[in-house]
Amino acid sequence: MNGADALCDTLLASGIDICFANPGTSEMHFVAALDRKPQMRCVLGLFEGVVTGAADGYARMADTPAATLLHTGPGLANGLANLHNARRAHTPMVNIVGDHASYHLQHDAPLTSDIEAIARPMSHWVRTTRSSHAISADAAQAVTQARSHPGQIATLIVPADAAWDESTADIAIAEAPKPRQRVDASAVRAAADRIRCGQRTTLMLSGVALREPALVVAARIAQHTGVSLLAQQSNARMERGAGRPVIERVPYPIDQALSMLKDVQQLILIGAKAPVSFFAYPGKPGVMTPPGCEIHPLAAVADDLQHTLEWLADELGVPRDLAIRKPERVRLPLPTGALTAEAVMAALGVLMPEEAILCDESVSAGRTLFGYTRNAARHDYLQLTGGAIGAGIPLATGAAIACPGRKVICLQADGSAMYTVQGLWTQAREGLDIVTIIFSNRSYAILRNEFKSVGAGEPGHNACRMLDLDNPALQWVQLANGMGISASRATTAEAFNQALQRALAEPGPHLIEAVI
Repeated sequence: MNGADALCDTLLASGIDICFANPGTSEMHFVAALDRKPQMRCVLGLFEGVVTGAADGYARMADTPAATLLHTGPGLANGLANLHNARRAHTPMVNIVGDHASYHLQHDAPLTSDIEAIARPMSHWVRTTRSSHAISADAAQAVTQARSHPGQIATLIVPADAAWDESTADIAIAEAPKPRQRVDASAVRAAADRIRCGQRTTLMLSGVALREPALVVAARIAQHTGVSLLAQQSNARMERGAGRPVIERVPYPIDQALSMLKDVQQLILIGAKAPVSFFAYPGKPGVMTPPGCEIHPLAAVADDLQHTLEWLADELGVPRDLAIRKPERVRLPLPTGALTAEAVMAALGVLMPEEAILCDESVSAGRTLFGYTRNAARHDYLQLTGGAIGAGIPLATGAAIACPGRKVICLQADGSAMYTVQGLWTQAREGLDIVTIIFSNRSYAILRNEFKSVGAGEPGHNACRMLDLDNPALQWVQLANGMGISASRATTAEAFNQALQRALAEPGPHLIEAVI
């Protein structure tokens, strides 16, 4: 058994049976080992950002890490943007990065780089394995670290000779994840006292507190005490739709966020961070809470948030059988007339099937989504967490692999789609049940808004050439067809309704260009 076999056996023994990959020469022995392990599913991405983004989407829905296989420092560097998003989402992930044979590094060949330095900013744990005998223990430690709460990025660098040399070490197995830590009783009592004091109080949630069991407890607290509930702006996963408690999130636009939070006197954080603006804007605050608002962290995202909410509810005397208000399924008429972003969201709210997974990188076009889908079918909502665009298509790819029985709908801005458009090819190759909706406004619309928000005035000729995506316009139907994806183009609400109904009814990947 060589080191590559030991590495693959360790991943499998530790519960990782999927590898998103874009390998090169240094990884060929690991590729050969994968060939001998049919129980490991191997998914090829044509760009490393697709690989890391798909591993992110997979883990968000499977609640367990996937492995990635990347080629030396430049391959890892190509995947860093979506590793940044995954880190912000607290996604568990194990990156296997091949390197030159240890004795070849002295020659400074073209692909030689400091891989540990490249990996460290986007990884919680980084190690270079020193020999084929150490590779199994190192891989088991990587999986252990990845599964640490709330989820971590572990990067294991494997020199080529460590993969092809023989290994005599026993196969190691990752440690089972430890239980989440529980908060102190004094913190729960203090939070209950603050709620009782009568000030306008908001519980801000994130992490697993946005899953249905925890949301139900939070809704009981809110209904019994009068506190309000709010999710932080960016979240890895939210469970939404009819029959589930309603929770809004902090808006991205700074003025909307300031308005939403202007009356809050106390903010209690449960798995969330205190809200700040995405960027600095001249003459506007960076902190979204009003002056004088007291911010009280109750539980960190790695803590047992379900238990924290249950304990807080008991401390406040909330009846455990309290019936909470939940939105019922409402089917509004389908939109007609001009095709707008709002019309797309309205159609989605009517037609989305039960237990769909929404992967949202619609950026500026999707800001009305929550209002139109509050009473839609039950669904999971995955969003861009770190602000590094190019996540949507890969995120949907990984989510579809994690949940093969569920329809995945990707809401995708046209500009950011071009960062990882190669993911459509992976969707076609794997036969994934994904509907990608391209919001085709032929511009970086969010940047036009930001241009004004930062006080830069109105964009002129040169600025528009950096903000617009026309001349030539992107041909999304042809791009999708070229990747093996069935595609259509809609310019009216009626045409979009029909295209969405067809795409939802048929299995496999589809793309709809919504010209808005």
